[in-house]
Amino acid sequence: MQKKRKECPEVATCSVDYAFRRIGGKYKGRILWYLHEHSILRYGELGRTLPDITTKMLTQTLRELEIDNLINRKVYHEVPPKVEYSLTEVGEELIPFITHLKEWGDKQLEREQMKN
Repeated sequence: MQKKRKECPEVATCSVDYAFRRIGGKYKGRILWYLHEHSILRYGELGRTLPDITTKMLTQTLRELEIDNLINRKVYHEVPPKVEYSLTEVGEELIPFITHLKEWGDKQLEREQMKN
């Protein structure tokens, strides 16, 4: 007897699901936070702030954030090419929530350090 595979539906099932599909993952929240801290970052600068990300994953994640209207991508047609990223208004709306998550994370890390 084969098990039925549960597949994730393409359409968000609730607003929490919708939100986490937009900002979930290993890098999206960090990219949004760094753009908040620096206002504008170039592709290479983003790559340096996330040393554990591959070029392919950075490109893919930035495209997803742009498609979801969370970041702006501005291309300067010059040699060498220059691309800058910044938060959109919609992306800025997420910052208070990311700040709250950061504060929660800081508190949890502090608790863990006190245990050791």
